[in-house]
Amino acid sequence: MHVVETTFWFCLAAVAYNYAGYPILLFCLSTMIQAKADFLYLINRRSRRCLPRATYLPRVALIISAYNEAAVIRDKVDNSLQLEYPEGQLEIWFGLDAPSDATAEVLKQGSIGRIHVVEFANRRGKLAVLGDLAKRTTAEILIFTDANTMLDRSCVRNLVRHFVDSKVGAVSGEEIRTPVSTNDGSGESIYWRYESAIKILESRLNCSQGANGAALAIRRRLFNPKPGSIVEDFQIPLALRFQGYRVIYDPEAIATEELAPTLTAQFARRVRIGAGNYQTLFGNLGYLNPFNGFLTFAFISHRLLRWLAPFMLVTAFLCSIALTAQMRLTLLVALQFAFYLAGLLGYVLKKKSGRSLPLLSAPLHFCSMNLALFLGFCAYVSGRQGAIWASTPRGVSVEDDRLLQIEGTSEARQAA
Repeated sequence: MHVVETTFWFCLAAVAYNYAGYPILLFCLSTMIQAKADFLYLINRRSRRCLPRATYLPRVALIISAYNEAAVIRDKVDNSLQLEYPEGQLEIWFGLDAPSDATAEVLKQGSIGRIHVVEFANRRGKLAVLGDLAKRTTAEILIFTDANTMLDRSCVRNLVRHFVDSKVGAVSGEEIRTPVSTNDGSGESIYWRYESAIKILESRLNCSQGANGAALAIRRRLFNPKPGSIVEDFQIPLALRFQGYRVIYDPEAIATEELAPTLTAQFARRVRIGAGNYQTLFGNLGYLNPFNGFLTFAFISHRLLRWLAPFMLVTAFLCSIALTAQMRLTLLVALQFAFYLAGLLGYVLKKKSGRSLPLLSAPLHFCSMNLALFLGFCAYVSGRQGAIWASTPRGVSVEDDRLLQIEGTSEARQAA
C-alpha cells in the first residue's frame, strides 16, 4: 500500500505543479528579473529597452490556407486589405485546398487587387498548402493566419518589429477567442487567458514554446516544417527555439477568432491538437535532454506534464479508490467523484441548452480537455489522425450539434 499511496501523491502533485506551481514559479522568476533590470537602470541610468527601428519594414507575405470557408472568406479579404502596413511591402496569399463549397467563387467576386489566389485541385491539408505558398513568395517574413481570424490593424507591424533582432526566428501574436451567441465559452475563454499569461511569462524568460497559429510570423529562410506535421504552429516555433533562435510572444499583436460554435467541434479540435502534441513529443525526444538547461525544464513543466496529466489523473483516481480503507483519503476520493460528476453534469446541460452553469464550466473544460488529450494520444499511436481534417463549422446553432457530429465523423473517416 505504501507504493500505491506514493504513486497517488506523486500524480496529484505533478498535476498541481503543472497547472499552478509552474505558472507561479514563472511569475516569481519574471519578477526577480524585472527587479534586477530596474535596479541596474537606476544605477546606470541607461535605457534597458531595445526600441525597434521605425524604418524597419521588411517585405511581408500574409499566408492563408482555406478549405470550405465561404462563410468568412470575404470578411478575411476585407480585414487583410485594411492592415496598417505599406502596400508595396505586403503580399496577401490565399491557398484553396480543393474546397467543395463556394470559397473560390466568393474570392473571385469583386476587385481584390493585390490578393493572390492559388487553387489546388487535390486536397492535401493545411501544411502542404502553406508550404507551397511560401515557395511562391520572396518576402523576408511569412505571417500565417486563418481564414476565420481577424487581425488588428496594427498586428502585422507589431509582429514584424521584433525581427530587427537577427536572433529572433518567430513571433506569435495574442489570440483572443470570443464565443458565438449560442455558445457559452466561459470555460475555454478563461483557460485561453490563463495559457496566454503563461506564454507571456515564458517569452520574458526566453523559453517560449509553440505559438498561436492565428497570428504567427516566421523568417522565410527558417520555415522548414516536417512533412505530415499535425500542429505546425506548435512544432515549427518549438524547433526554432531549440535551434537557438528566439521565439517571442507579443500580446500587442492581436488576432480575434470565434470559438467553435458546438461542443462537438471544440472537442474534435482538441483531439487533433492533442494528437499533434504527442507527434511532436515522440518525434523530438531530444527536447528532454537536460543539457538544454532551463528550456528543457520549461518544456517538461509546461508541455510534458500537461500531456501526461490524463494518465496521471486516472492513476491517481484508481490509487485513491484502492486506499479508501484509510479514512484520511476518503475525502479526496469523494472530491474527485464530485469534480468529475460536475464535469459530466456540465456536459449534459450544455448539450441540451447550449449553456452550462458558470460553476460547472471549469470542471467541464478541464475534464473535456484531458479526455481529448487521451483520445488524441490514441489517435496518434493508431495513426488515425492525419494532416487533413474536417473544417470547423462557422456560426452553427446548438440545435445542429448532433447533425454536425454525424457529418464530422463521416468526413473524418473519409479523410483517414
